[in-house]
Amino acid sequence: MGKINVLSTQVANLIAAGEVVDRPASVVKELMENSIDAHAEHITVEIKNGGVSYIRVSDDGSGIAPEDMPLALKRHATSKIEKAADLSAIFTLGFRGEALAAISSVSKVRILSKTEDAQNGTLLFADGGEIMEVRETGCPKGTTITVEELFANVPARRKFLKKDSTEAAAVCAAVEKVALSHPEIAFRLISDGNVKLESAGDGKLDHAIYSILGKDFAKRLLQVKCHSDGVDVYGYIGRSDNVKPTRNFQNFFINHRYVKSRTAMAALEQAYSSYIAPEKFPSCVLFIDIHPGAVDVNVHPAKLEVKFSNEKLIFDTVYYAVRSTIEKNIDRPDLILRSPSPAAHSTLNAFVPVMDRAERQTFMPEQARIDRQGQIAFASSVSDQFREQVRREWNPDPAQVTPVKEPLPSEAPKFAPQIDIPIPQAPVYTEPVVQETVTQAKAEIAETPLPDYRIIGAAFNTYIFVETEGRVVIIDKHAAHERILFESLRGKLRGFSPAPQMLLVPITVGLSQSDFHAVVEYADSFREVGFDFDLEHDQRQVKLIQIPSALKISDVEDVFATMADRLADGTGNVEITKQDAYERALYQASCKAAMKGGRSDSEADMRFVVEKILTIPDITVCPHGRPVVINLSKHDLDKQFGRE
Repeated sequence: MGKINVLSTQVANLIAAGEVVDRPASVVKELMENSIDAHAEHITVEIKNGGVSYIRVSDDGSGIAPEDMPLALKRHATSKIEKAADLSAIFTLGFRGEALAAISSVSKVRILSKTEDAQNGTLLFADGGEIMEVRETGCPKGTTITVEELFANVPARRKFLKKDSTEAAAVCAAVEKVALSHPEIAFRLISDGNVKLESAGDGKLDHAIYSILGKDFAKRLLQVKCHSDGVDVYGYIGRSDNVKPTRNFQNFFINHRYVKSRTAMAALEQAYSSYIAPEKFPSCVLFIDIHPGAVDVNVHPAKLEVKFSNEKLIFDTVYYAVRSTIEKNIDRPDLILRSPSPAAHSTLNAFVPVMDRAERQTFMPEQARIDRQGQIAFASSVSDQFREQVRREWNPDPAQVTPVKEPLPSEAPKFAPQIDIPIPQAPVYTEPVVQETVTQAKAEIAETPLPDYRIIGAAFNTYIFVETEGRVVIIDKHAAHERILFESLRGKLRGFSPAPQMLLVPITVGLSQSDFHAVVEYADSFREVGFDFDLEHDQRQVKLIQIPSALKISDVEDVFATMADRLADGTGNVEITKQDAYERALYQASCKAAMKGGRSDSEADMRFVVEKILTIPDITVCPHGRPVVINLSKHDLDKQFGRE
């Protein structure tokens, strides 16, 4: 007797449902996508018990014609494609005709729909995939689909569902992604009678981000917009202080479809190199518009993964768009002060000793005092002599006061750029020209005129306080100086192409089949950046006989293997990977040479850092991702002390 069985339609539908519908969130996603394809302007999602017992999605779209209603629950029945050629240019979110069939096979479904030209609507009720009733009824234009008792007829699947609160959170996340992808549509999510999410639907992406992801997230974003070879990249990326411990805040939309693209994620994260800590992940809401024929969305049942006909073009466009935006960023974080609590009225607060200026100066902590010329006065080992000197100099003859604007020649800053630091002799950031409309990275650090400023003092030998233009600027001297040195070294290497170095003893690198094939395919690119090698096809090995200058011998094998792996996955670029390796070397050189926190430095040294920070506004973070400057406005201080 034969062992091969032909499965019944019911069993086949249950198997198919497991690919498309695995939890309430996937049901909500599929129904919302159908509403979007129906050109809805308002979509409301309502769930109960995390969506396990009740889901309702309502829209004001085009609706379903009465004669099409019985066909809506059949597998592979769709109005969005007709022939095989249509799969090469898909403009809709849904196209397989599986969603409603899969959902109805594992739940009770009610569909209430009316088209614009119909006098009445149509009601359909199905249980376990079988249509129980179809009748005419009154309803407004659009479609409302109700799903009840999800997986009631599949107990094995239902037991794998999480707690109601967890499932509700997953539904909320799914609604957020879809709402971000279409800011022109007004979305509303109601969970157990409470409104959890609501967007305006005014077509403005920044408004949608504000209402969905919150005020704090929205105010720390940078706008991105570029075009290259038929690829448009636009949206928002998080500033260097808007990073997350996971990738959950990375939102990519290919032709307004939310996807998880390894190529786009890799381009985003590599673009943030030297701007965020390596253990953190950048955030974004990025749209990538490309001709539908150049992307395949039919590779995953949930349509979360896509394939591009040219992965490298997508990677390069996203990378350079994001990188140039980051490098042009001049936003520095503000110091957030808590609202002051009302002071307790007591005799301790009512009577404060009154001292003249000289006495106050005498009683100041000895870590830092400022004289009338704005210079920093540091503690002396002979405290009494210092206090006496302060008293004598506090009221000098105005004619004898000479404001100090520049360090004297005898006290030139020892941390100026002339210090000798080992520099990797290779270009660090010279990207290929993608297209003229792509914003290129800055060729050099742009400086602005030096504003009037006054150094207030230094705290803990680490933080420099500067008063300028109605605000107090707080500078982390080590982080700031580290970035100044890093940018100076990197700027000197732009466009510089030294001769590669030959190896006396070749280095053999073993690779996987896919990585080896990538090396063969991109051999010219490897040679352009300074590698030369022989290929051993039988053993899938590369014998390196020449490497780029300044690449450490100990790092060669790892760097080369990383290049090959990224190229094989479509998540890298040979030149960019080499730049990352060089920049890591610059991190170390800059960090070792920079001023150290907690150590005492001369006024000239700190004035050098202050003036660089005030004249180079795009120095915002150190190469390890820490902020270098925090602003505190006079308005915030006045508010803190109740002066407003």
